[in-house]
Formats: sequence, structure tokens, C-alpha cells
Amino acid sequence: MPFKVSDIMTRNVVTIEIGKTVREAVEIMNKKEIGCLIITKGGNPVGIVTERDILKKIVVKARDPEKTKIEEIMSTPLITGSPNMTLEDAAKLLVLRRIKKLPIVEKGKLVGIVTLFDIVRWEPLAINILKKALAEERLPLHMRKFLKE
Repeated sequence: MPFKVSDIMTRNVVTIEIGKTVREAVEIMNKKEIGCLIITKGGNPVGIVTERDILKKIVVKARDPEKTKIEEIMSTPLITGSPNMTLEDAAKLLVLRRIKKLPIVEKGKLVGIVTLFDIVRWEPLAINILKKALAEERLPLHMRKFLKE
């Protein structure tokens, strides 16, 4: 029986509510030593902010992280998966949508998060999916280095 996302996902996902500043988000990310935060509105997931978002949308553009609200730089709409999807389906979704982190939602509520590298650790099939995407030049540059030998 194939593994499901619920078998490997991280369940304690760190979130931040809309209205907070980028500075507050960075402080949480540094304290928790994580690379992304899920943005919530009324407790429901609505977006994601990654280290790369902060570099591209704040640092490079010299925006003030103390004044910029997190929702101004979040990626939205949020691409999500379900806890019952197979690791193969999750890997395909990550590759096709060119993302590295997949929030897992059930009945509108955030229940976990899974990354491409979580999947690769568990599912050799995911490596085949990634190699095929690499051969078809559909794999983002930042992911290619992990598959080239």
C-alpha cells in the first residue's frame, strides 16, 4: 500500500495571522528555524511566505520589513494538498506547480505541511518523478542540483 501524505507530514505547522509585519514573520522564522510561514485569516490558511519571498520582495526591493504587512508579499492563492493523497500525487503537484512546500488542509483547516524533500526521503518513486521532470526541463533550477550527478 502506498504511503499517504498523512504518514509523513509535519503536523505542527507554524502560522502567522494577516496584519502582522514582515519583521514579525522573520523573527518567528528565525526563532523556530524554519523556512516558511503559513498565513492565516481567522485561523484559516490563505497564503504562504518563504525565505525566498522575503529576499525577492523585501530585500532586493529595499522595502521596510517593519512597515510591510505579511499579506503584501505572501503567495496566494495557497496551493494545498490533502492528508489522504499519495506521496506520488503530492510529488507531482509540487513539481508541476514549481513549489517546494505543500500545506495540507482538511475541511478547510491546516493540518500539516509536507516538502518535496520529505517525500524524497520516504518514496523512491518521487525521485523517478523528479528525474522525469528534469529530463523534460520542467524542474526549477533550485531543484535540479539535487538530481544531477
